[in-house]
Amino acid sequence: VDHVAHVHVLFSVPLHKSERKRVARSLWPLKTIARMANVVRLSMRVFALSTAQTVRCLRLGKAVAPGWYWRRPLSQSFCTATEQIEQTGFDTVSRYKERPWEYLESEEYIERYGERPVWSDYRRNHKGAIPPQKTRKMCIRGDKVSGNPCPICRDQKLQIDYRNVKLLQQFVSPYTGIILDATRTGVCRKQHKNLTKAIQTARECGLLQFSIPFTELKTEDYSNTHGAVVKTPPPPANQLQGPWYPWYDWLRPPAKEIAKMRKLYRKYLKEEVKHELS
Repeated sequence: VDHVAHVHVLFSVPLHKSERKRVARSLWPLKTIARMANVVRLSMRVFALSTAQTVRCLRLGKAVAPGWYWRRPLSQSFCTATEQIEQTGFDTVSRYKERPWEYLESEEYIERYGERPVWSDYRRNHKGAIPPQKTRKMCIRGDKVSGNPCPICRDQKLQIDYRNVKLLQQFVSPYTGIILDATRTGVCRKQHKNLTKAIQTARECGLLQFSIPFTELKTEDYSNTHGAVVKTPPPPANQLQGPWYPWYDWLRPPAKEIAKMRKLYRKYLKEEVKHELS
């Protein structure tokens, strides 16, 4: 695109050759010529600037109005990765994202939390005297962060990972081994779900210990003296005497249970009619 010709048409005034080049050079970051024309016309109409004043502001890079700056974007840096780290500083969040257990051993964590769990001093803001019965669904929705995020969402360096055993132990009861409820720790339901998955994965990998309840096995179920394990008995001589195996015989329930069921379903039971023999 011939910037010089378009700028000449834009201002509709004869400009010097050097002025045309400077104006075209100052307007090059904008996307289209139509957008440049609208912005310049708006600045001339709203702020009552003449053509020469607008060109001078664009050329010198000054603000047409408070908050309006016409400057060239910064050039892209082609330095190496080490030079970028030296300029911007070491990013601790990305470091702890790959190795989250190192944050719990750092001085920053000890100074902030000490030996207490991360959720010990958390109190959620709520309206009224009665706190909500459930925690919020999530603290971060896109770019929006709630006013009082949960203990996990408020600290970006706390990363939920099944290898981060010290963090997961804070959300497990040391006496029963049960995962603490979200209403006690204050974490949002999204992070509580992630914590539950991480704890289960850590237990399966052997990183977290858990207790299995002792169940006493009955030896009768594993003995060879049961009738179903030994040789099949001969069929009964009379089929009316009983079934082939004794445990298939009809066991009448106790009278107390029958009375209870009759009382429960008395509206739906039919009356028993006894036919007298003539």
